[in-house]
Amino acid sequence: MRLEKCWFCSSPIYPGHGIQFVRNDATIFRFCRSKCHKNFKMKRNPRKVKWTKAYRRLHGKDMTKDSTFEFERWRHRPHKYDRNVTEDTLKAIKKIDKIRMDRESRHIARRHQGKKAKEFREAKKELDQSISLVKAPSVLKEDPSLTLPKLKVKVVPTQSEQDRMEE
Repeated sequence: MRLEKCWFCSSPIYPGHGIQFVRNDATIFRFCRSKCHKNFKMKRNPRKVKWTKAYRRLHGKDMTKDSTFEFERWRHRPHKYDRNVTEDTLKAIKKIDKIRMDRESRHIARRHQGKKAKEFREAKKELDQSISLVKAPSVLKEDPSLTLPKLKVKVVPTQSEQDRMEE
């Protein structure tokens, strides 16, 4: 079922409805009702008549950019289907899906890589600022005075702990 548009008010015209006017230069004008046809014959501009869609779009009353308008344009074009093309398209969809997932995973890896590099730079900067606090293990082996002294701590149980152990 092909829906036409009214030349004057841009409303849809269903099959079997409306009026067609063909000018001498073979241009076809379709109108949804006699009101639109009469306004056309009176040479009125649809952009100046307040109830038309052209007026509403021009004065910011309706949305002018919407993806659904694109679908309306495509609807009236006839499409030919070929079994081989459809089969190849379905195979291509799988490949494209795989490529898309690979790209997404690479993108995520790159984002994480940037974060790891940033953390590494921050750690290096902090290390450069407080390098005097850190000593290499080989230096600690050579000079034992740099290490903390090993203390032996004797733990003496309290009275209540001794009572528990006896029970």
